[in-house]
Amino acid sequence: MSSRARVARRIATAAALGGGGIGVLGGAAVGLLLTQARSARRRLSGGADDREPPVADGLYGLAFAAAPGSPWRLALLGDSTAAGQGVRRAGQTPGALLASGLAAVSERPVELHNVALSGARSSDLERQVSLLLTEPGRAPVPDVCVLMIGANDITGRLSPARSVKYLSEAVARLRTAGCEVVVGTCPDLGSVEPVAQPLRWLARRLCRQLAAAQTIAVVELGGRTVSLGALLGPEFAAHPRELFGPDRYHPSAEGYATAAMALLPTLCDTVGVWPREEQPPPPRREQVLPVAKAAARAVSEGGSEVSAAGGPPEAGGRRAPRALLRLRRRRRLPDEERDPVPGSGT
Repeated sequence: MSSRARVARRIATAAALGGGGIGVLGGAAVGLLLTQARSARRRLSGGADDREPPVADGLYGLAFAAAPGSPWRLALLGDSTAAGQGVRRAGQTPGALLASGLAAVSERPVELHNVALSGARSSDLERQVSLLLTEPGRAPVPDVCVLMIGANDITGRLSPARSVKYLSEAVARLRTAGCEVVVGTCPDLGSVEPVAQPLRWLARRLCRQLAAAQTIAVVELGGRTVSLGALLGPEFAAHPRELFGPDRYHPSAEGYATAAMALLPTLCDTVGVWPREEQPPPPRREQVLPVAKAAARAVSEGGSEVSAAGGPPEAGGRRAPRALLRLRRRRRLPDEERDPVPGSGT
């Protein structure tokens, strides 16, 4: 087992045992990280966008209103990335992009609820899940939930084990309520342009370790993960003007579309509507591996999906000893699916 897989397994185990902190950096490294983080924050503040993310909740895919069955119920949870911070139009948010894509693929309307909060850490997921499951007047339980979380845990010095513990508790509640769960794992903060070395290297290492541990925890609870860090990191670093927004921290509309392209196949497949390839995939694109090894591989392969091999765990929380690592082909969202308006169809 690789060192990354071992560290991820230790973090996930510590989370399961109560979330005790597992440090991955010494005191001197933490001091350097914080010093450079404060410098980067000052450089970022000049272009900061403090506006609230646009509200994208609503019904998508009205063109399919006559389709049999009720609309899919899709919920987004997490931090500013899930909320769509940094774009001006509701149709540019990841929730709107995913709702429109799911409606187009399934030819069935999609009702979107987004409870993500800018600045949220994993500790806020308990509140967000309660909003979806217990708030009076809220629509029925979502069919599928997409979570994007982790960046603020890194910058806020939340221990990886505690971060994964909060995520595990949220996923367990959603799965118990009958929701399918897809988690976009921790993004790569090392791609943020103003961040200099050695902070860039440290941030990338921390983000990948957390993403791998998140993957283990989610898969063992019957959810699926999509690796965003290795996918978005190189692309964002290579095209910062196009994929970052005005604040040089949050994604631009094009950046959110890139993330949605990675998440959409897994989202659709989770509810059984993603079209199967006519030809079987090459063996190298699908592998059954131990969960920790699959998690470590996924964070290095952009857009990788990890799910439990042989189905979700049985009642009682039995761990899935092996996982399916799937390297999906990325498909670009059609133009009409990248600029939707709630209720306008796709």
